[in-house]
Parts: sequence; structure tokens; C-alpha cells
Amino acid sequence: MTAGSPSSSAPTRTLTTSHIVFMIVAAAAPLSAMVGTVPLAFAIGTAEGVPAAFLFAGVTLVCFSVGYAISARRTGGSGGFYASIADGLGRPAAVGSGWTAVVSYNCATIGLVGASGYFTSLVLSGHGVHLSWEWCSAIGLALIGVLGYRDIALSARVLAVLMIAEIGVLAALDVAVLARHGLHALPATSFSWHVATGPGVGVSLMFAFVSFIGFESAALYGKETRNPHRSVPRATYVAAVLISGFYALTSWLAVGAIGPGQVRETAGKQLGDLFFNLGDDYLGAAGSTALEIMLCSSLFAATLALHSAANRYAQVMADDGLLPAFLGRLHPRFGSPHLAGLVQVAVCAAAVVAFAAGGLDPYANMTTSMLGLGTLGIVVLQALSALSAVALRRKGVRLGWWRGTLVPLLSFAGLAVTVRLVVGNFDVLTGATGGVVARLPWVIVIVAGLGVLWALRLRAVSPERYRALASSHVAAETDRPDTVAPARTPAAISERT
Repeated sequence: MTAGSPSSSAPTRTLTTSHIVFMIVAAAAPLSAMVGTVPLAFAIGTAEGVPAAFLFAGVTLVCFSVGYAISARRTGGSGGFYASIADGLGRPAAVGSGWTAVVSYNCATIGLVGASGYFTSLVLSGHGVHLSWEWCSAIGLALIGVLGYRDIALSARVLAVLMIAEIGVLAALDVAVLARHGLHALPATSFSWHVATGPGVGVSLMFAFVSFIGFESAALYGKETRNPHRSVPRATYVAAVLISGFYALTSWLAVGAIGPGQVRETAGKQLGDLFFNLGDDYLGAAGSTALEIMLCSSLFAATLALHSAANRYAQVMADDGLLPAFLGRLHPRFGSPHLAGLVQVAVCAAAVVAFAAGGLDPYANMTTSMLGLGTLGIVVLQALSALSAVALRRKGVRLGWWRGTLVPLLSFAGLAVTVRLVVGNFDVLTGATGGVVARLPWVIVIVAGLGVLWALRLRAVSPERYRALASSHVAAETDRPDTVAPARTPAAISERT
């Protein structure tokens, strides 16, 4: 398959806006974020100020969505970061970003496989069923492999059911806290300036942004969506508002349930048990059990959502000759990148075997390192995509100063700060204080750099292949309804090539 050639079969256009929203929310895994990251942010971050960190992250990502939506409309809502960055920053940056996306999404999926196996084994053990984390991971991977092989709409429907149940049990906890404490469950101190910006603000912001992982994946499903120019931007906006609002409200109510002034100490003692204890207190034993079950389903749903995203990045890159061609083939009946999915499952299975053979902990070692690396890569790509939206002005795109410059720049600033926070606090995020894990951020730099160099090599030795990169996503400027004809200056001609 040559660069820019179509896949062997057309994808099925079955997804709607609601389907994409469910897939985005599933990737973010709200219950997993509440159980896994909020107690840590309470304990070592800003404590009562954590809800403000979620609100700030949400506003930043809504701003990011403005520029991302512009790109999604211009690229047909497909290609994700690869297409978005190609549109604004050019092909070398796009190739580096595409390879980074493949590595980041695969690492994040591996991390979630470890977390899913670990917590499923733990929950089953608490109810008298003893099954190792390796077997729990293997069973989950088998189910993900089957769903990923089939039509994407099947995965979307499964995720819809799991998300409704997951959000339902958290909403029940929120209502129970409100019913007991009334307005006292929403302490104003959480949003006071001195608390929200107090000691640990960097850690709180880092965990807040980490909790949105995969929210931008809507722009990978354009070719499988009935109306991508409308559904992809709309789903991105809805998901950003929904996730940030839910995170901010639930963490705020948790502060009210624990009591301002006691949050840091209580979270430090209970950590991962914090929300289960709240469930037991406010919903009874049945509520606590429901939270445990939904945590397992939340991790499974997040793994499935990121698996689907990783497959589509592999397909996009393979279609352009940047990965082996067979990864771009679509199933003749289901229209899914089935071979990319099988390879992704095999990579995850190999990681499980490697970590298990090394006697490493599936959560403390596998999840923290792989998910931390994947998260860092994705936030870097979000920042570049925001910058790409600003760069569209150079290509004659008609955009107002607010939508085309100010809002994307604000999101870029917020995301750039987040990248700095994640790198600076990578030991906190992964639990590693040195060794190989502490150096993992360099993987992102190396992969991105190799991608840029590969694109520059193609430009020198194979100009036709180079010009074909991202051509199926980034059409000629004169074909765009939102552009003016670019001036025929040497700079403009250079930009187009």
C-alpha cells in the first residue's frame, strides 16, 4: 500500500454523536479517575482545592476543543492528531506526532490492562473468588480483541451500557451526600484563591489533566461516522463539558462529605479505599459493592476505548506508508482495522507476560509507568494540536481572532504548563524515584524526533511520497470553504509542499 492510498475496504458509517461521546467518556474512565487519582490529589495536592483544578483543566480543554473542532471540520473528522497537526504545522511535525500517538495510545492501553487485571483480581478475591491478575487481564484482553475486531458500533453500544452504569452509581453517591448535608456538601472554600492555588497546586493540576486522557479521540472516527463534520466537533465539546463538570462536582461533594480541613489527612490514610468507604457510609454495603464492580467495568471500558483509538492511529499511519501496510487493512464485513486490533492485543499480552515474568507489580509498576508515559505523550500532542490551530492563519483560513487565535493560544499555554508539570512530577505520577522509569519521558522526544527526521528524509529522496502524506485528510486549500486563495509567494509555495 502506498502512501495516501485507501484501505482495502471502506469503513462502515454507523456512529452517531452520542456513540462518540460514550467512547470519549469511556476513555476518560470517570470512576477510575475518582477512585485512583482524586485521593492522591487530595493527599499530596491542594486537598480541598482539587475541584478547582478539575474546573481549570475543563476550561482549558474546552478552549482546546475550539481549535480542534476547526481542524476536525477541515480534515473530515478523521486522522486525529496526525491530521490536525499536518493541517497547521506541516508534514514533518505530523509524522513525528503520528508515531508519538501510536506509542502513547499503546502504552496507555497497556497500563490500563494492568490496572484492570489488578483491580478485578482484588475485587474477586474480596468476594471469595481467587483469580490471578494475569488471568483477569487475559480474559479482559480476549473480550477486547473480539469487540475490537467487530463493527465499531458494537463497541460503542457496549461502552454506552457500561458508562450509564458507571456514572449512575457515582451520581447516586453524589445525591446521597447532598441529601445528608444539603448545601454544606458544597463548601465554598474549594474555590477560594488561597486554597485552589495553595501548596501542591502543580500536583493537583497534573492529576486533573491526566484524568481527561483520550478525550480528544473523537477525531479518529470521522470515517465511521454518519455526519463527521457535525458529530465529531459536537462530541468533543459535549465530552469536555460533561467530563469536567462531573469531575469537579463529584470531587467537590467528596470534600463536603469528608469535611473541609480533614481532606488531606483522611485521603492520606485511606487513599484507594476513600471512595469505597464513602460508598459504604452513604449508600450502604450494596453501594460499596456496586462501586467495586463498576470500577472493574470502568477500567474495561477505558481499555476498550483506548484500544479502538490505538488501532485507528495504526491504520492511519499504515495507510500513509508510515507503518506496515497490513495494519491499514479493513475487515470486508465489519469495516474495522481488525489486523491492527489483533496486533494491539498481542502487544498488550506480551507486556502482561513480560511484567509477570519479571515479578513486577501490575499496578505499582505496569500501570503507573505505561499509563504515565502514554498520558505525557497525549498531552504533548494536545499542546501541538492547539498550536496547529493558531498556525492555520498562515494558510489563509478565515477565522476570527477569538476562535482562531486567542482561545487556541490559551489552551496551548495551559497544556504547555501541564506538560511541564507532568515531566517535573513524573516520579509522583509513576511512583518511581529513579532508574529506567524516571527516564521514560525521553521516549516521547526520541519517537517524535525520529518521525520528523523520517519525514525530512522522504522529502529529500521521495518527494511524491512526501507530498502524499496526510493528503487524504488535508485537502487542497482552494477546495476549502473556509479559506481564501493563498498568495503565490515563495513562502506560500514552500508551505504547500
